[in-house]
Amino acid sequence: MKKVTRLFDFAYYHLENHPLEKLFSTKKNGEWKSFSSQEFIDTANAISRALIEMGVKANDKIGLISMTNRTEWCLMDLAVLQIGAQTVPIYPTISETDYAYILNHSEASYCFVSCEEVYHKLASVKDQVKGLKEIFSFDQIKGCKIFEELPKLGASLNNQEEVEKRKEAVQPEQLATLIYTSGTTGKPKGVMLSHHNIVSNVLSARSRVPFDKGAIALSFLPLCHIFERVIIYIYQYCGVTVYFGEGLDKISDNIKEVKPSVMTVVPRLLEKVYDKIVGKGKELTGIKKSLFFWALELGLKFEPYHRSALYNFKLKIARKLIFSKWQEALGGNLELMVSGSAALQPRLTRVFGAAGIPVMEGYGLTETSPVITVNDQRNGNWRIGTVGRQIDGIEVKIAEDGEILCKGPNVMMGYYKDEEKTNEVIKDDFFRTGDIGEFDSDGFLRITDRKKEMFKTSGGKYVAPQLLENRCKQSLFIEQIMVVGEGEKMPAALIQMNFDFIKDWADKKGVKLEADRSAWGTNPKVIERISKEIDEANEGFAKWEKIKQFRLTPDEWSIEGGHLTPTMKLRRKEVKAKYLDLYESIYRES
Repeated sequence: MKKVTRLFDFAYYHLENHPLEKLFSTKKNGEWKSFSSQEFIDTANAISRALIEMGVKANDKIGLISMTNRTEWCLMDLAVLQIGAQTVPIYPTISETDYAYILNHSEASYCFVSCEEVYHKLASVKDQVKGLKEIFSFDQIKGCKIFEELPKLGASLNNQEEVEKRKEAVQPEQLATLIYTSGTTGKPKGVMLSHHNIVSNVLSARSRVPFDKGAIALSFLPLCHIFERVIIYIYQYCGVTVYFGEGLDKISDNIKEVKPSVMTVVPRLLEKVYDKIVGKGKELTGIKKSLFFWALELGLKFEPYHRSALYNFKLKIARKLIFSKWQEALGGNLELMVSGSAALQPRLTRVFGAAGIPVMEGYGLTETSPVITVNDQRNGNWRIGTVGRQIDGIEVKIAEDGEILCKGPNVMMGYYKDEEKTNEVIKDDFFRTGDIGEFDSDGFLRITDRKKEMFKTSGGKYVAPQLLENRCKQSLFIEQIMVVGEGEKMPAALIQMNFDFIKDWADKKGVKLEADRSAWGTNPKVIERISKEIDEANEGFAKWEKIKQFRLTPDEWSIEGGHLTPTMKLRRKEVKAKYLDLYESIYRES
C-alpha cells in the first residue's frame, strides 16, 4: 500500500511496513493479552464479516462506549469503517439521558459497551432508543451478548469478498465517525468527520512527533476523544507498540510494568504527578531536601535552547542526583509526552523538560480533527508557554476580535442534522474555534482565553478568567477554581481546595480541622492560608483583574457531579448554579 487515504488503510499500511508481534496489548485477569499486526487484521475482518451477516449496511451507525481503552475498541473501529459504516464513540461518564439522546440522534443500530457499569447505564434507557437492535459487551455480562461471538460468527471466509467490495467503495470524503462534543451547555453536537478529515490530520501531525519504530506507548486517555484516537493512528503508521492502560487509578502500576517511551497526557495528570513528587520532596530532610528544592528551582528556569554553560552544568548534576528518580518513577524509559485538551502551565513544561521528559503541548478541537498546532523539540520548534506552530496543509489566522480561525482539510464536514449551528461556526471555509489567541513573531501560537468565557465587570473592564485560573492552579492548595464576576463590581472565585493536601498541611502545622471535611471551607485558618495563595497569584495582573474575594466549596468537583465535562473542562453555568448561595454571599451581602 503506497498511500493512506481512509482510516482503515492505516492498519494495512502498518502490516505491510511495520508488522509487530505485539501491536496492541490489553490487560485481562492480571495478564497482558497481545494482538500481533496480522492477528489484529484477521480478527477485524472476521468481525466485519459478522457485521455484514447481522445486516449492518453502509452508512449504518455503531455506538462504542468503553470505560477504558482496549484492543476491542480498535478492532471495532477498523471492522466498522472498512464496511462503509460509521462509528459513534460515546463518553462513558455522561448521563444515561445523554446516552439515549446520542444513540437516538445518530440512529445507531448496534452499541458495543465495555463492562457491567456501562451496560447497566445503557440498559436503563434502552427502551427509549429507537432502532437499537442489540447491545454487545466486551466483558462477560449476564443477560448481554458477548463481543467474542462476532469473530466466531464471521469465521467463515464466504463473505470476505463482500468486505473487499465494501472497502473499495469507501471514498476519502465520506463520513467516518460522529463524535458528540461534551459541550458546556445544551445538548451534545454530533461532529461529522470524514476519512479525509482525520487522515490528513494524522499525516500532517505525524511529522511533528518523533515516534520511531520500536517505541512503546502507554495509552489511557479516552479513545472516544479524537486526540487519543489520532495518536493511535499515528502509532500504527509509525510502528509503535501500544499498551492500553487499565485506568487512571492504575496508571502508576501500568507505567512501571510497560516502561513506555511515549505517552499522551492531559495537564491535570501532570499537575497531580508534579504535586505528588513535590509532596515527597517536602518529606525529605537535611541535604537531600535542600538538593531536591535546588533542582526544582533550577527546573523552573529551564529553557529548551540557548542555555548558558553554567546552567547546563548545574542541570547535568540535577538530572543525575534528583531528576533521574523522577524518570525512574515514570518507568525509566519515558522520552516524550504529548499534551492536549487544556492549557498546560508553563512551570510544568519547564520542570519536566529539565527532568529530561519533555512535554510537547498542542492545540486543536474535535471539529478540526483535532490538531491545529503542536510543539516539536526538534529544530527549534519548541517554545514554552505556547501551543506550537501550525501543522502543514492548513491555514490559521487571528480575527479582528482575537478569535483563532482555521481552514483546511481537517475542518469537519459539519454538525450532524444541524445546518444552522454549522453555519454559525464555519464561514468562508474558516472554522471559528471560539478561542482567543495570538501568534508571536516566530509563528508560535499562544491561547489566551475562550471567547465566550471572557466577561466584563460592571466597571466596563474585560477579564480573561482562564489566565487567572491557570495561575491559581499552580498552588498545591487549590484543586479547581472558577473565576466569576460578569456584570459585577469585581472578579471573585469559587474554589475547590485540594482536600488531601490541606489535610497534610494541617497535620504538619498543628491546625485542627473539623471531622467533616465539607466544613473546612469555613475554617478561618484554611481561608487565611488560601488567601495568601490568591494574593500571590494576583501579582502580575491589573488591578481590575485581581480576585478580590473567594469562597471555598464543600465538596469535590467532578464529571459525575456535573461540575466538569468528560474532557475536564468547567461547566461554568452548572458550577455557578450549584454554589449560587456562595456566589450571592460574595456580591449580595453587605
